[in-house]
Amino acid sequence: MISSAPVYRLADEQRARAESMAWSRFTSPADGAEFYNAWLALLASRVQGARAALLLLAKEDGATFAVSAAWPDPQRDLRYLGPTAQRALSERSGIVAGPDGGAHVLGQGAQVAYPIELADTLWGAVVLDVGSGSAAELQAALREVHWAIAWLVDHFREQMQRRERAEAQRMALLNTLMAAALQHRELQPSALAVANELATQLHCDRVSVGFEASGQVVPLVISHIASFDKRSDLVRHLGEAMDEAFDLGIAVVHPPPGDDTLRALAHAEAARELSAQAMLSVPVIDAGQTIGVMTLERSDGPAFDADAQRVARAVGVVLGPVWGLQRHNSRAAWQRLHEGLRSARVALFGPRHPGAKLIASLSVLLLLVLTLVQIDHRVAARTTIEGSTQIAAAAPFDGFIAQGLVRAGDSVRKGQPMARLDDRELKLEAARWRAERDQLLSRYQVAMAAADRGTMGVMAAQVSQAEAQLTLAEDKLSRSTLTAPFDGVIVSGDLSQLVGAPVEQGKLLFEVAPLEGYRVVLKIDDRDIGRLAAGQRGELVLSSLPGRAMPFTVRSITPISTQQDGRNVFRVEAQLDAGDLARLRPGMEGVGKVVVGRANLLWVWTHGLVDWLRLWLWNWLP
Repeated sequence: MISSAPVYRLADEQRARAESMAWSRFTSPADGAEFYNAWLALLASRVQGARAALLLLAKEDGATFAVSAAWPDPQRDLRYLGPTAQRALSERSGIVAGPDGGAHVLGQGAQVAYPIELADTLWGAVVLDVGSGSAAELQAALREVHWAIAWLVDHFREQMQRRERAEAQRMALLNTLMAAALQHRELQPSALAVANELATQLHCDRVSVGFEASGQVVPLVISHIASFDKRSDLVRHLGEAMDEAFDLGIAVVHPPPGDDTLRALAHAEAARELSAQAMLSVPVIDAGQTIGVMTLERSDGPAFDADAQRVARAVGVVLGPVWGLQRHNSRAAWQRLHEGLRSARVALFGPRHPGAKLIASLSVLLLLVLTLVQIDHRVAARTTIEGSTQIAAAAPFDGFIAQGLVRAGDSVRKGQPMARLDDRELKLEAARWRAERDQLLSRYQVAMAAADRGTMGVMAAQVSQAEAQLTLAEDKLSRSTLTAPFDGVIVSGDLSQLVGAPVEQGKLLFEVAPLEGYRVVLKIDDRDIGRLAAGQRGELVLSSLPGRAMPFTVRSITPISTQQDGRNVFRVEAQLDAGDLARLRPGMEGVGKVVVGRANLLWVWTHGLVDWLRLWLWNWLP
């Protein structure tokens, strides 16, 4: 009988050797795939009766799962474990199923699956095909799976922390670059500051930034170079590489990953001519449009990895709006006009922008209406109502006001007293001259009785003088009461508050205007006075009668201007047509419009601006 002990020792040695190799790969994996395969092999070695195992992990989208490791043979068809794994993922709990994925029967083979969760996120699942065994053995298998998953959870947590640290570093770098860009208002110094900072942070020998002009990318700045010749070979090769990235609209890296060499032909040529071991070009994007390209170069350094590419692409997206705005603000006036006209042409004649087309059509229609419709061209001006005649009532002599009977706005009848002056001194003066006249007449009669001709002549002269003074005093007394010269209205004057105040001879006390016969006074601006002529018709609307338009006819134009509210105005007089003038009063104000001809609406509304432009051009032209 042959002993089987050597056979068992050989199997144990092989199992121990395989487990040792698995531990070595698990502790020092070359990549993630080796780590997952080693972990699954160790787990299967610890589960008694394990015949096959699968590890499914989530893809980058987080919605689908793929096989990351298989045991014992990656080439073996293990799709029969899929339903159990799917149940564990959907139910997010441990699953024990039969060999065919159905209900488990104790004593038969089983499929054990367990989900992998971290921070309420489903990362994957592990499923094992376990041979027949007791309930205790099955429970031990579940504990082993649960224990082993802790290693994966720790591994995933470490990955999350690394990603978070890398993301924090990228955000800090983007903030630094954004601050460098915003320190300058002009595009060129802003781009140069970013290029210098980016070259330092990403360990690049040269960083160039270029922007599109007429369909080609022209390098604008090169890191650590204040100025350069735009016709040099360096600029030409950089421009060709930037054009390639601009045309493709995506990031281009050299050397390219894998066998994709056709997409980076210009970069390969530029790298060879510029002695660069690695190049990376990323588009600068503003409002979804590529406006420029950033090109990074390393002469001796390693190729740009995924993290460096991600950072460069983020810089192009984040700084694109800033540089786009700076570029827009730094354009010349003719460039802004050209771009505006081009945008308007595209909006009007392109396939889109129906709203712009509708607005343009309505504008053209409105312009046609304004051009074809003829209306009366009227010149507007501030207008005042004045009486046809105005009589001033002045103080007839020096004196004092005794009584004010009327004031401005009152209507008076012809001969109606308006004011009285103090006449006491005048009465005394008249009495004195009357007494003196009587005395002189007595003396004259005595001289006549004595036939003294010399004395008679002197007395006759003195009597005439006394009578003249008496007549003067009586005349002043008759004029001490001011009366209305005709039926009218008091335009100005109010003596009710000046009783007892002294007045000088000739001082204006009242102005009286007749109630019939008015004239219209228009204050025409000097820009419009040339269009007015006598005989033109117009209408007046007063502030006190806004609902009534009164027609008038221009009678005379005063050829002398005066200043009013900072403008030169001419006085134009017009006569109101016959009508109901009972409600009018001198001094009323309003707006009068004189018809000076007919013109289209567009000219009427814009001639003022056209005249101003003509005068401005005449002032500045040599």
